[in-house]
Amino acid sequence: MTATLLRLALVVALLLTPVWRAFRGARLEWLYLVALACALALFAVPLVRAVALRWGVLDLPAARKVHEVATPLLGGAAVYGAFAATVLLNFDFSRSLKGVAVGATLVVAVGILDDVTDLPARLKLLGQIGAAAVAIAYGVVLNIVPHWIPGAAWLNVVLTVLWFLTVTNAIQFLDGMDGLAAGLGVVAGIFFSVAALQAGQRYLMFLSAALLGACLGFLPYNFRRGPARIFLGDGGASFIGFTLAGLAVMGEWAANDPLIALFTPMLILGVPLFDIAFVGVVRVATGRVHTFSEWLAYTGKDHIHHRFEALGLTRKQSVLLIFFIASTLGLSATLLKDATPREAVIALVQAACVLAIVAVLEGVGRARPPR
Repeated sequence: MTATLLRLALVVALLLTPVWRAFRGARLEWLYLVALACALALFAVPLVRAVALRWGVLDLPAARKVHEVATPLLGGAAVYGAFAATVLLNFDFSRSLKGVAVGATLVVAVGILDDVTDLPARLKLLGQIGAAAVAIAYGVVLNIVPHWIPGAAWLNVVLTVLWFLTVTNAIQFLDGMDGLAAGLGVVAGIFFSVAALQAGQRYLMFLSAALLGACLGFLPYNFRRGPARIFLGDGGASFIGFTLAGLAVMGEWAANDPLIALFTPMLILGVPLFDIAFVGVVRVATGRVHTFSEWLAYTGKDHIHHRFEALGLTRKQSVLLIFFIASTLGLSATLLKDATPREAVIALVQAACVLAIVAVLEGVGRARPPR
């Protein structure tokens, strides 16, 4: 382990020297940011794991969980640290980036506190609302409701809070199998980068690269042949979700076409958004939850990865299948940018068909108890 950390430290040091800024001269800034964030995460995860073991911050096996051995948490602290260091070293902070960065920091702090002390769901929700409020205070606000509608500004603020809460918790709910949440962060980071490049937003493309690299550096410790050596924890999963939500709001995906501007980030985040909506509707329709408090407290094996496993797939097969579905929806998002109205409708119908197939598979999976 010591030799590995020394090699990783050497890689990080090389990436931080001016020599490696030649990436910029070759217009490979995106690759440089991915490599730096990835190297930082690769270096930081073993250190964080050692701290989690020393402090006894472990995720213990339970009936609603799929892992079978006590596993260190706090991996999200390494992902956050790698992303934050990459951004601090390479970016001039815009006002919106400040808002997302401060909000994400608050989310990580609440998540880590939950990993250590098991906070009540209401307190976690209040922390996420506070983080969204911070981002909004810095101007990170959706512009969906037309300005001529009375109270449009406040409606956009409410929708922004709901967006942050939905995406943050959607990613957190999917942190139930090794590699799933971090892998979705990688997939979403790739397609946000492509969509930002298409829209001429290099700043946003580079931010997506930093998040992509940080998640990528975590995966070797979590998505591996044997049991995971460390988990993201609530701090890591909620950080990824909040940051992805912030990137979506910061982007100007199509200035003259509100349909494309709305559906581009929704398709990129299609899997987590579909899962939280589908599971929520099923829980209410089947009478499993009756109040908002019950919905917050409810835990069960009824998410997309659980249902795929119930179909007979292994856990790794379930995770990889979800990656392929997310990538298919991401490809549909990239097709929207210069599409004619007819082509845009076809792309959206294609995405709807993919999600319909997922719904059918989940329906079959619900009929079989998870293994």
